[in-house]
Amino acid sequence: MNTIIGLIIIAIGSMGQSSSYVPINKVKDWSWENFWLVQGVFAWLVFPVLGALLANSAPELMQIYGANAGAAWQSVGYGVLWGIGGLTFGLSMRYLGIALGQSVALGTCAAFGTLIPAVIAGENLFSPKGLVLLLAVAVTLVGIALVGYAGSLRSKNMSEEERKKAIKDFALKKGLLIALFAGVMSACFSLGLSAGIPVKEASIAMGAKEIFAQNPVTLLVTIGGFFTNLVYCLYMNAKNKTSGEIFKTSKSVLVNNLLFCALAGLLWYSQFFGLGMGQSFFEPNSVMMAFSWSILMSLNVVFSNVWGIILKEWKGAGNKAIVYLSIGMAVLIFSLIIPNLF
Repeated sequence: MNTIIGLIIIAIGSMGQSSSYVPINKVKDWSWENFWLVQGVFAWLVFPVLGALLANSAPELMQIYGANAGAAWQSVGYGVLWGIGGLTFGLSMRYLGIALGQSVALGTCAAFGTLIPAVIAGENLFSPKGLVLLLAVAVTLVGIALVGYAGSLRSKNMSEEERKKAIKDFALKKGLLIALFAGVMSACFSLGLSAGIPVKEASIAMGAKEIFAQNPVTLLVTIGGFFTNLVYCLYMNAKNKTSGEIFKTSKSVLVNNLLFCALAGLLWYSQFFGLGMGQSFFEPNSVMMAFSWSILMSLNVVFSNVWGIILKEWKGAGNKAIVYLSIGMAVLIFSLIIPNLF
């Protein structure tokens, strides 16, 4: 029963993340770098700080971070690397298209983000527990691959003009290398959470409820990611001469954009807020706990495509594409229960 509750909580957070791009369409008159930085302030600073404060007071957090400075800096460092993964994720879409690029990047992220922390923790992947974890990850990769194949079938039904517009810079070798790199770097969020386990334990020792105890660690990782994105956005500001754009918009547009950036940031953060809460319902050191990162990635793929269906992005894709999409999503959902079958 506790496992089901944990899965539901993670699913709610994933649904929020998958919905986070909907408010993006409501932002007006801002270049990408300005919108991205402002929503990042909410997604990677404001809401993670509020989440951390649900666990411990500000003085307690400073004491926890100071007493576990090594682990804290490791989490921030992994966050910097994760930020690089997020930025290069977009390039994988550019060179491979959404279907193939997302499949390679998210598949790599799910696998590395699940298996590397297990290895670092000393888990024997050829033990009964390790083999179940490997099986669950393998099924996840199959599901993501099926969804990616469905996306490639959809692109085949596009007109030549639509196809060139979608993947005008197609480059297989370069795209695969970038997608693999983006996946590995994005998996660093999971590594950052693992590196911050001493911080989480100290948070609980300070009186934090276990359901919120991962929030102080999440904050450290997102701070690292914010730094990476801040540097890149300021570079783009200088390159495109858009530095003062935010304050040149009218008051009504500014309020509108801030509200929708805040909403996008809240929805994005909900995935990791939900991950930490959901994990608190899993048995410590269980396969389910080790597999939780892949669970989040699987649900992100499922709910993103649910939104794609709702927004009619799959309209005209053809029956074959819909069949493979449905099978892929079913496989991903099935992967969530594999750890409980053994």
